[in-house]
Amino acid sequence: MYAMRNLPSKRCLRRVWGVGHSLPSGRLAPAGAPTPALPAARLVSCELPSADPGVAPPEGHPGHGRLKATARAAVRQRGGGLGRLLAPRGAGGARWFPAAPRSAEACTSRPGLASFPAAGAVTRLEPSAGRALPHGRHGAAGGARAGAALLRAGGGAGRPAAAPLRRGDSPPHVPIKELSTKLVISIIGNLSSTIRNFFPDLQVFPALGNHDYWPQDQLPVTTSEVYNAVADFWKPWLSDEAISTFRKGGFYTQLFESSNSHQPLRIISLNTNLYYSPNKVTVNITDPANQFAWLEEILETSSQKQEKVYIIGHVPVGYLPYARNTTAIREYYNERLVKIFRKYSSVIAGQFFGHTHRDSIMVLLDEEEKPVNSLFVAPAVTPVKSVLQTESNNPGVRLYQYDLFDYSLLDLWQFYLDLRDANKKNESNWKLEYILTKTYGIEDLKPESLYEMVKQLSMPHSTLFEQYYSNYIVSYNKTILCEEGCKTCQICAIQYLDSSSYTDCINQEAMWR
Repeated sequence: MYAMRNLPSKRCLRRVWGVGHSLPSGRLAPAGAPTPALPAARLVSCELPSADPGVAPPEGHPGHGRLKATARAAVRQRGGGLGRLLAPRGAGGARWFPAAPRSAEACTSRPGLASFPAAGAVTRLEPSAGRALPHGRHGAAGGARAGAALLRAGGGAGRPAAAPLRRGDSPPHVPIKELSTKLVISIIGNLSSTIRNFFPDLQVFPALGNHDYWPQDQLPVTTSEVYNAVADFWKPWLSDEAISTFRKGGFYTQLFESSNSHQPLRIISLNTNLYYSPNKVTVNITDPANQFAWLEEILETSSQKQEKVYIIGHVPVGYLPYARNTTAIREYYNERLVKIFRKYSSVIAGQFFGHTHRDSIMVLLDEEEKPVNSLFVAPAVTPVKSVLQTESNNPGVRLYQYDLFDYSLLDLWQFYLDLRDANKKNESNWKLEYILTKTYGIEDLKPESLYEMVKQLSMPHSTLFEQYYSNYIVSYNKTILCEEGCKTCQICAIQYLDSSSYTDCINQEAMWR
């Protein structure tokens, strides 16, 4: 889900949380089941400078001037953003940030709050994964405690400036026979109400995932029981027009108007599951649910009205970075989406996807190979393995920073939970994994900056690429190297989203070694 909050502010920046896939991975407990006591939750960052409450931020602090923040000064933003999100209740009221720089442990550790409202959510593991662990296990679904800790850390801390952003997939990733339409609907409803409980005042923009249906992947092109039920769950967040559109095909658009910007921002939530290869319902359908025609109409209108657009969805466009010559969606649909995104690249300010459970970027190039769009695939809270993805991942959640003037993306902070450490200590310590601009030495997240970053990643024996791959698997195992064919797949998937340019890239494999 995607959440935004319109707060009165003269600053030209705002932050918004992003998280992919289900938080507590499991089923609903029977009515009246007791809520299990959960361990303390801490969201831990690195040591970063801050300022006294009520004092204007100094030069180099995110609140100073117009967006001249350095990466080191990014986490503690005066009066909002992560500083506000992490401020604990009590202890003399809310202090948005400490009076002076402190150690990471001191400035962001926080006590456990109320138990996760999803009473009785259980850990779900694949048959071969072994015994259930409270925070989840690599290669299996995430544990209830990990998800609960994440929501407590974000939603229970002072008054949040933003909420977890989700790109779909609420139900657990288990064999089809273990779920049903009724159970899938119940899980989506449960998670939707949980998010409202933790973030009651936030505007949330949800997107459907391929597991948000039963049987999984088989999302239909017309109204259905699931679409109607989910539409009812999401009514508190969406307009009547958005809900009406959603009932017909699982997608919608809605305007997010900010008092801080002269330019409106439009959210377009795509149902890219209609284009997903395993979806048998849409085989040989040129335009499933007429979503392509609808998308072009919305983007054309946005262009005429001088709106900016964020595209959100579950299954990403482009090629999978871990499977050679394989698009995430059917190739025909991929080519059409790439064409549309190129045509309206001046309108689209950012694209956000999930599905892979990994952390990756893409840069959309036009026909002349000029960077025109930034795309982000966020890692999931659930750690999984597959035949194609032999490494697992740690749970991840991220924070984006964007310019309120034109909604261009400025930076992101990626947090992660070390599952081995969490299960060993029986405590969820969410840590700052990296700040993108600082780690990769770029100015912002605009297409031109990301393209320069990719050039550095492409260099033979690039240590920066080694760091990128460690971030890709969310610090699952820092000793794992991605070389030769593995690196080729990654580099080509980052830069080339259409068939022709991707194939040319693959054929130049020797360049990346």
